[in-house]
Amino acid sequence: MAHLQDQLDLITENTRNLVQPERLAISDRAVEELFTTGIEQHILPVGAKAPEFELPDATGRTVRSQDLLALGPLVINFFRGRWCPYCVTELEAWRDLYPVVREQGGLVVAISPQTQRQSDFTAGHHKLPFPLLTDFECQLASQFGLMYSVPDYQRNYYRSILVNIPFVNGEESWRLPLPATYVVGQDGTVVFAEAYADFRVRPEPEEVLAPLLARQR
Repeated sequence: MAHLQDQLDLITENTRNLVQPERLAISDRAVEELFTTGIEQHILPVGAKAPEFELPDATGRTVRSQDLLALGPLVINFFRGRWCPYCVTELEAWRDLYPVVREQGGLVVAISPQTQRQSDFTAGHHKLPFPLLTDFECQLASQFGLMYSVPDYQRNYYRSILVNIPFVNGEESWRLPLPATYVVGQDGTVVFAEAYADFRVRPEPEEVLAPLLARQR
């Protein structure tokens, strides 16, 4: 299977071949400004206790972190929404690795601010076997240190390409999470944590799974 980052880099390459440089510069500016805030350095770190959560899945059923952790260690993927090709590519990578996670006794959940209806579309279209949870207004993402607000100039750009984030998220705040991946042990301790201000970069799933696999040896 191709490395996830290679797949994401191909999306970036194709985008740069198709989109005018002045439009690309908007996303590049937003990434650079977000990076300079130091947000990557303030995410919930390895060794911290992960916040407990109770969030609705795509069917409206409440999913509780305590119930999941009673069954095994938990991989948590925070993603921006179904409108982001990088996010859905990453979700598909986790879909393909899901049997490996389950063989090791682990579970996966993916969390975004999009509505339950949008999550239902996402799960069905991409055939995702794990729960997609709705984090309204990025309240949980904020507890993980991941929440930010899309700047005005980038909002205008998203509107121009018909990415209607307030509609997708069901509210007007324009809050999004940094794309992030966590592994939480059954005692609630974070054993892997990575998040990037650059939405075009994600950790390799095999790297994420290393702590989980190590605990099974």
